[in-house]
Amino acid sequence: MLEKTFDPKSAEPRLYSSWEASGAFAPTGDPGAEPFSIVMPPPNVTGSLHIGHALNGTLQDVLIRFERMRGKAALWLPGTDHAGIATQMVVERQLAQEGNIDRREMGREAFLAKVWEWKAKSGGKIVHQLRKLGASCDWSRERFTLDEGFSHGVRKAFVSLYKEGLIYRDRRLVNWDPQFQTAISDLEVEQREVDGQLWHFAYPLADGSGEITVATTRPETMLGDTAVAVHPDDERYKHLVGKLVILPIVERVIPIVADAYADPEKGSGAVKITPAHDFDDFEVGKRHGLPMINILDAFARINENAPQAYHGLDRFAARKKVIETLQGLGLLRGTEKVRHMVPHGDRSGVVVEPFLTDQWFVNAEVLAQPAIKAVLEGDTVFLPKPWEKTYLDWMRNIQPWTISRQLWWGHRIPAWFGSDGTIFVEETEEKARAQARAHYGRDEPLTQDEDVLDTWFSSALWPFSTLGWPEKTTDLERFYPTNTLITGFDIIPFWVARMLMQGLQLTGEVPFKRVFINALVRDASGAKMSKSKGNVLDPLELVDEFGADALRFTLTAMSGAARDIKPSRQRVEGYRNLGTKLWNATRFAQLNGCAREAGFSPDRATMPLNRWIVGETVHTAKAVTDALAECSFGEAADVLYRFIWNVFCDWYIELIKPTLSGADIAARDETRAVTAWVLDVTFKLLHPVMPFLTEELWAQTSDLGAPREHQGFLMTAAWPQLAESLIDRAADAEIGLIIDAISEGRSVRQELNVPTSARPPLLVVEASETQRKAMKASAPLIAQLLRVSEVRFVRAVPAGAISYVIAGATLALPVAEFIELTAERERLAKEVASLGVEADKLSRKLADVDFVVRAPERVVEDTRERLAATEAAKSKLEAALARLLDVLS
Repeated sequence: MLEKTFDPKSAEPRLYSSWEASGAFAPTGDPGAEPFSIVMPPPNVTGSLHIGHALNGTLQDVLIRFERMRGKAALWLPGTDHAGIATQMVVERQLAQEGNIDRREMGREAFLAKVWEWKAKSGGKIVHQLRKLGASCDWSRERFTLDEGFSHGVRKAFVSLYKEGLIYRDRRLVNWDPQFQTAISDLEVEQREVDGQLWHFAYPLADGSGEITVATTRPETMLGDTAVAVHPDDERYKHLVGKLVILPIVERVIPIVADAYADPEKGSGAVKITPAHDFDDFEVGKRHGLPMINILDAFARINENAPQAYHGLDRFAARKKVIETLQGLGLLRGTEKVRHMVPHGDRSGVVVEPFLTDQWFVNAEVLAQPAIKAVLEGDTVFLPKPWEKTYLDWMRNIQPWTISRQLWWGHRIPAWFGSDGTIFVEETEEKARAQARAHYGRDEPLTQDEDVLDTWFSSALWPFSTLGWPEKTTDLERFYPTNTLITGFDIIPFWVARMLMQGLQLTGEVPFKRVFINALVRDASGAKMSKSKGNVLDPLELVDEFGADALRFTLTAMSGAARDIKPSRQRVEGYRNLGTKLWNATRFAQLNGCAREAGFSPDRATMPLNRWIVGETVHTAKAVTDALAECSFGEAADVLYRFIWNVFCDWYIELIKPTLSGADIAARDETRAVTAWVLDVTFKLLHPVMPFLTEELWAQTSDLGAPREHQGFLMTAAWPQLAESLIDRAADAEIGLIIDAISEGRSVRQELNVPTSARPPLLVVEASETQRKAMKASAPLIAQLLRVSEVRFVRAVPAGAISYVIAGATLALPVAEFIELTAERERLAKEVASLGVEADKLSRKLADVDFVVRAPERVVEDTRERLAATEAAKSKLEAALARLLDVLS
């Protein structure tokens, strides 16, 4: 017998340990089983489980459990990413706390030994936390992006792309993070709007004939100016094009050039050009053959290319000094306050500098073309489809990808330099030396590139390198391309696009057949979660309080939202109650002798009520199957909730109580067998979303009646495949009529404030002969559940009775003696009017184009949701008022 309640704290660890120890997470070895594979987006080795991970991990587990039960060779391959910048940052901070130790003083090898030591002790915590969530990954195949096998794949990919001309080394502007001392990609730059100043400075013409005024938000970079640009059609400056100006402070003579980049409508229309410190200026510099003078060092301090007085100054101290000097020279022509976008490192939080340096790049534009074609031709499908546009827009405007990082933790670039600067790119130093020997005709000393690869370069190989590539392994042959990638929309350009590019280039196939983009998790009010705001929902705390199943169902149910989901503690608690409801229903079934019957088949049921629940189970199984197959997770959860809570627990359990306690033995036995069958099917359908509760219920009911065909874990049982021939339309209509009569009657009573103690009769006014027979047969049950004195058949609706129509039948409740009809009319009218005012207010707000365009998306969406809820409530009360007016007229 089941305990009174399910205790997730004791059951979940026990069940998970049993699953993992049994090897049930590994794909079946049956060669005839259809492969189905998912690779886990590898969380950072520094990470701990947050609510976004919980959402993404839950959806992956729902899908893999579903496909496993469908008999497929289901592989969910887990692992972690070495997370170059994040991990190095953690260990550097740790060293600083231990004794103010700088990694540069330690040296590369000693520092890396410390990182590996940290990884062994503290890294990978998140994979253990995923187990608490119920993640049924094949942990025996767990990978790490710095594993030797994976590292071999990274070296192979780099060398292959280099030798095909798709990786090259170039001196270009990059985003430079002065705190981490490394280049970062465009995607790792966060644009923040800040308050700033626009300074207007005069640059004297070299011939002494006047001056030209430029405006800038970054005065310190003028030390590296190599030109002033004006628009070729700007009449104000046409006579100055080709002339020279004297760059103040530096006293360098620079030209005035004509270039369409200069906007006549902005500032003075003349712009200073600093090719080594601005991406747009860099392009202008290339067009006009301008010198590129870098005036900053790696710490964003002024270097030796600037006047002596500025050497070693921090960039912001230099800004202040430049402004003061120009003001002293009488060259400051004005200032104005501005709000402008300033780039920051997404991890360090410091202002990023455009920095001219030698880096390694991938020719992403060439790699993008096959990846664009693959999506356009449907080789890889995005779900929901609108995210396809995000992907294509990014790919069609893709820039060279900077893949070198000035870090120590990561995949060191497999490139060696000869004494004359010749580069030798090979997978091993031995091969590089052999290449150098062939080049020089003798042995020459080589030095390996100090840089490591961008973490996203290695993680772009994840779907195939985890399966053994570049070796032709059994796993690669069986599980690649993978079937489904589930990830967040924020890393479509970071990761999804790059996996498609690398997969097609290195394997000739797309890395996954579909991409499901899950939503971003926000707090209940729609704000982005952050520790500083105190609005973070900790998934581990929620699991401890409500159990993993409750959190999983919450996230699954809400995943149908287009972009944002807003879980709350109350929602998690509510979905825990669904599990409790099913537990109680199962316990009720046990107490009433419901058990499996040997040889039982649901098509043998004869009672309309039992044939109805069998049909409802068939409908539910089909709907859940279709939804999960299409990654419509929210829809599957909605169907399950309705069936378990409303159809099975609220209606079927209530409606069978008279039969279970009645004297008809045949009816009782049939009902018991049907109930046991429905429960078994329900456990299976709910299992992917609520694996712990359902596995426990499966085990605890294993000895009820005849043995099941499947004796093992529920997670390895066969998914229900139910014939549509089990659906009985006549039974559906009959039981549907009874349920509607009760539920609609309850609504009438509630809307009109009819006291619960009142017992009016239920009048059947107009109905077909079949409906009359059904109502008559179930009259005692209807009377009990609707709290009426009797079910009576009449020819007309009497005065003072509220009528309602269900399935073409007209029913009525005489309520005049229990409520004051006029007072109820006034109350309803007042509530309808109040809701109308609120709906009108919200409608006007949404009709305001300025509000829709300028307000945060979450605020606009919340307003739409409030309007829909208000209009629905108003419509319901209007219907009640109309019924009441009919009585009073």
